[in-house]
Amino acid sequence: MILRIDDLVFDAWGRRIFDHASVSLSAGSRVGLVGRNGAGKSTLFRLIRGEFSPGGGEIEIARTARIAAVDQEHPATPIPLLETVLEADQERAALLAELETAAPERLADIYGRLDEIGADRAPARAAEILAGLGFREADLSRPMAEFSGGWRMRVAMAAALFAEPDLLLLDEPTNYLDLEGALWLEARLRKYPHAALIISHDRELLDRSVDFILHLHDGKLDLYRGGLSSFERQRAEKLRLAASMQEKIEARRAHMQLFVDRFRASATKARQAQSRLKMIARLKDAAPVVESDVSPFLLPSPERPLAPPLIRFEKADVGYGGPPVLRNLNLRIDPDDRIGLLGVNGSGKSTFAKLLAGNLTPSGGEMKLHRGLRVGWFHQHQIEAMDAADTPLTIIRRVLPDATEAQRRSRLAQFGMTVQKVETTIANLSGGERARLLLNLVAMQRPHLLILDEPTNHLDIDSRAALAEALNDYEGAVLLIAHDRSMMETVVDRLWLTGGGTIRPFDGDMDDYARHVTNAARGQEKAAKKPPPPPLRAAAPAAAPLRRKLEAAEATLSRQNHVAGELEAQLADPALHRDRTKFAEVKRRHDRALEKLAEAEAAWMAAAEALEATEAAA
Repeated sequence: MILRIDDLVFDAWGRRIFDHASVSLSAGSRVGLVGRNGAGKSTLFRLIRGEFSPGGGEIEIARTARIAAVDQEHPATPIPLLETVLEADQERAALLAELETAAPERLADIYGRLDEIGADRAPARAAEILAGLGFREADLSRPMAEFSGGWRMRVAMAAALFAEPDLLLLDEPTNYLDLEGALWLEARLRKYPHAALIISHDRELLDRSVDFILHLHDGKLDLYRGGLSSFERQRAEKLRLAASMQEKIEARRAHMQLFVDRFRASATKARQAQSRLKMIARLKDAAPVVESDVSPFLLPSPERPLAPPLIRFEKADVGYGGPPVLRNLNLRIDPDDRIGLLGVNGSGKSTFAKLLAGNLTPSGGEMKLHRGLRVGWFHQHQIEAMDAADTPLTIIRRVLPDATEAQRRSRLAQFGMTVQKVETTIANLSGGERARLLLNLVAMQRPHLLILDEPTNHLDIDSRAALAEALNDYEGAVLLIAHDRSMMETVVDRLWLTGGGTIRPFDGDMDDYARHVTNAARGQEKAAKKPPPPPLRAAAPAAAPLRRKLEAAEATLSRQNHVAGELEAQLADPALHRDRTKFAEVKRRHDRALEKLAEAEAAWMAAAEALEATEAAA
């Protein structure tokens, strides 16, 4: 048993979060933790990690078990990316550090243990994980401080997966990934060798990558065998049985009440009638298991459809003033299109969304818009940019300045905002509530084209299903960018793939695309699993300093490659050529970088040859 929760009680924020909850998880089990937003899933993680103390009961973790959690980004340090991930294997890092000062008689043990844990393969394994999460080879030598918060979240996840703890805690891991990363993670978790507890609203991940579903509701924890679809079937049966049991209880109560009503006034039956009244009072209802309703999304269709096409691109380019991010676009969007936009992060999906929304204009070619076209655009940055002091009511006052207060409140009620929530500050609304508010506001103007960039982040499973239903009822065009494969399969009917600096139709469905991504990941994994070099020789302590010299030379070579590559990218920017002084300076630095790169290659070759000669002689 890796984790045992027994009779857990925990109160916080003015309510009871866990009410005598119990569950046990076995070693090696992969478990999806589900429940409504605000039910207490992230709080459970904090209790397991000891950040909160239970008010009652206990949480027991197997002795010597290693736990790793991914719920916050990795710090912005000067340490290179690859080295950051390698340091997550604390034993390997400690052994390599010990090599620096170890006595000769200790070297045999250190090298032996390094061989046992596959230390030679560690850099390739770490690089494979990072590639799966969307990092490029050129990123491996970049310091952590150069990455944004979202990318540092991916680093934290990569470090945890690389370390392979006995219990891995993941809180909404796909929220920080694109679809390709989510597909890779789904496959990775399927073969994770230890226990994992995963908070997720990603239907595909919960159906394909876990063995159990742990359902948190009403302060209780219930464990179901199988994935999400199996859980939903079992849960529906439980609801049906509960409803049937309640019907039997009501029938029994009515039968006893009928006896009371008939014989209460009878002298001979009064005692029995009184007894029946006591039995009715003691007769309890079946345990309530009915879930609360999910508010629908309000996505009104355009009043009148426009003639096709809504938008046509002819050899269009778009960028940000330098080289185009997307080139030679030859596409059209019609009034009834449902398009899913695929592609790795950085390939230009958000740039294309900005172009459609009118935030960018083509730098070449043509973009022809239908006259009178209205576009609604939802993206995650809108949520982050919301004023924490605002309330839904103050926001809709700005959006509907001519409406009455009753009309504004009525509209918010249609959005699923309760009387209490309409005057709650944005800071005190959940991520799901903010997303729901913004999605409804974006659609309120009845756009002909609705652009949704990762709309499912922060939405629970039932809310995602409600959004998909609303989109299928919506009669305008939809362009969807989402890491949620289930949402893609439910809403879109054709796919476009962003890559190689352009966008083209993808010939296939989501299963075809999943195979495409998985095959690419397998190729990287095979490279990571190629046979390692001969085992480290414990009998050749003289090789230790040469090995350290080679490692240092490799690091220098990688760093110089990165510097030269960055300068080459600057020189390729046409904007740089307009400033002769700046161009001359970058060219000078590039020439010097190439000289240093040649020196680094020579040093690396010399170190490799010296180590090889020493090991051959040993």
